[in-house]
Amino acid sequence: MNVIDTLKDRGFLAQCTDEEGLRELLGQEQVTFYTGFDPTADSLHAGHLIALMAMSHMQRAGHRPICLVGGGTGTVGDPSGRTDMRQVMTDETIRHNCDCFRRQISHFIDFSEDRAIMVDNGDWLRKLNYIDLLRDIGAHFTVNRMLAAESYKQRWEKGLTFLEFNYMIMQAYDFMELNKRYSCKLEMGGDDQWSNIIAGVELCRRKKNTTVFGLTNKLLTKSDGTKMGKTAGGALWLDAEKTSPYDFYQYWRNIDDADVEICLSLLTYLPMDEVRHLAAAEEQGINKSKEILAYEVTKIVHGDEEAKKAQKTAKALFSGGVAAELPQISVAVGEKLVDALTRGKVFVSKSEARRLIQQGGLTLNDVRVADEHYILQETDFSAGTALVKKGKKKHYQLVY
Repeated sequence: MNVIDTLKDRGFLAQCTDEEGLRELLGQEQVTFYTGFDPTADSLHAGHLIALMAMSHMQRAGHRPICLVGGGTGTVGDPSGRTDMRQVMTDETIRHNCDCFRRQISHFIDFSEDRAIMVDNGDWLRKLNYIDLLRDIGAHFTVNRMLAAESYKQRWEKGLTFLEFNYMIMQAYDFMELNKRYSCKLEMGGDDQWSNIIAGVELCRRKKNTTVFGLTNKLLTKSDGTKMGKTAGGALWLDAEKTSPYDFYQYWRNIDDADVEICLSLLTYLPMDEVRHLAAAEEQGINKSKEILAYEVTKIVHGDEEAKKAQKTAKALFSGGVAAELPQISVAVGEKLVDALTRGKVFVSKSEARRLIQQGGLTLNDVRVADEHYILQETDFSAGTALVKKGKKKHYQLVY
């Protein structure tokens, strides 16, 4: 099967500059392709999973990925999908975030024996001469065409800075540079990148008279069209220090029934016949399908051992037990509960902790905490541990 058919069957494919031309190329040779990741944080999140899995399917079909981290474009910030300008990061922060991305991407992509390449666009973008860039590249971009891009349209009311206006040119330059260095013939990205990808395809044609292709993947959304991967605490991170493997597992275990099939299709390697069978289950059967989904996604991101621990913990909690694999927070008898939970990063602030207590959303050993000034006592601990539940799904062990 051509990998294009795999991507379509699993629900990845959104748009393509020339689907039949790309299908023919992918059937004839090993194609070098790339996807870019701007270092906007020190961890990738659930929204990146679609791109990572699409790249993985491409590599499994025999093609060679280039994973580009945006050490150059990250200095500007992509306006796509934004209603305001991104916070400008220091060079040190950008370098740190790029290093974090490299480690996480290697969980999905095999870099051994030149099967994939990792590059940083800062290696060439930071060396460009501004006047030369304007004359050599800027002449191939019309302002009218750029302003028609959806990513720029969304910013008219609040204002689009000239800094961000350059982003499309920088991303297009990346494609041309990767084509020159590595014979890269395909750029892949989320569907919100369509305008930027087309710009790169056009620049390669105009400057090098080279035919290259662009392909976008569907974004990770729920059946109602809203973004998936958002939690009460913010993004669902791939870094175990920011989102524990247990919390990561629980997110997928608790998705809506209507989202099971698309998540199994996009976020696991299970054969599509099995995906459709699992998604067709009803009542208790669909809960089993969600457990399989949660285990498979957690295994891909965190490894088999962590996935098994998360699954074991979830089952222990569901049956009324307490499992040692829960996130643990060291505390002291006589310490305020709010202080301990804030220090343990259960809450970002003490005021957030107090608000949840006032709303009745925090329990200690299955008893609702009513006093925001509650002080931990020795009687709260059984064999040195106590169980805290934040909301309906977040569990933590207090250890002293």
